Amino acid sequence: MEHNRQRRPAPSQGEEAAADGLIEGRNAVTEALRSGAAIDKVYIAKGDTDNTLGYIAAAARERGVVVVDCDRRKLDAMSRTHSHQGVIAVAAVREYASVDDILSAARDKGEAPLIVVCDELSDPHNLGAVIRTAECAGAHGVIIPKRRSAGLTAVVAKTSAGAVSYLPVARVPNLTACLKDLKEEGVWVYGTAADGATPLYQADLKGPAAIVIGSEGDGMSRLVREQCDFLVSIPMRGQLNSLNASAAAAIVLYEAVRQRG
Repeated sequence: MEHNRQRRPAPSQGEEAAADGLIEGRNAVTEALRSGAAIDKVYIAKGDTDNTLGYIAAAARERGVVVVDCDRRKLDAMSRTHSHQGVIAVAAVREYASVDDILSAARDKGEAPLIVVCDELSDPHNLGAVIRTAECAGAHGVIIPKRRSAGLTAVVAKTSAGAVSYLPVARVPNLTACLKDLKEEGVWVYGTAADGATPLYQADLKGPAAIVIGSEGDGMSRLVREQCDFLVSIPMRGQLNSLNASAAAAIVLYEAVRQRG
């Protein structure tokens, strides 16, 4: 049986790149920076720093955008148009909030702050899942570091199921300094660690709390770990001794939800 339905034309490479949030080529990246578009990161090929690429790097840094020097082969692998000219920008799906915005969101609701801090989660699917869970649990925001972390890219937005539109996400240059500032604001810092001395169900999460989720491979970095007021362990009854980062975040967040009533 034949159908008369016409096939939708396949998207061009340029359309696919735009859908992924990739901005490729010198003119396109320069215009994006000039227009004030939200940019997550700019990747520039090592060894290709002529005047134009130098200008792009300087303009990006001036706007607080992370600039990553990388091997040209990485750019070739990222590229959808195959004409990146030594530079690819990754668009952010929304502007980043500030830590003050997150604390203000809690104050406006008359609630004790509940914040998730992601210590170098590089997998965008994990970060998106954490943001989705945090929004569902009523957290007031998520904090990520500027470097060695996924950002608010199209993949993160899709995995978050739209939660990035509702939940403030702040990006800070130094997580250790950020945690110190949060503690000065009266927020208790709870790190998740397999060897944590405080079992999860004995942790008091009713007050102002920042829950730190470590990276997929290495867990929390030493300096971040040292800033934690409590190291919390999740009960493990099986043969494995670790959980996926987003699953760990969900378990701790919903214990906070249970305690807060």
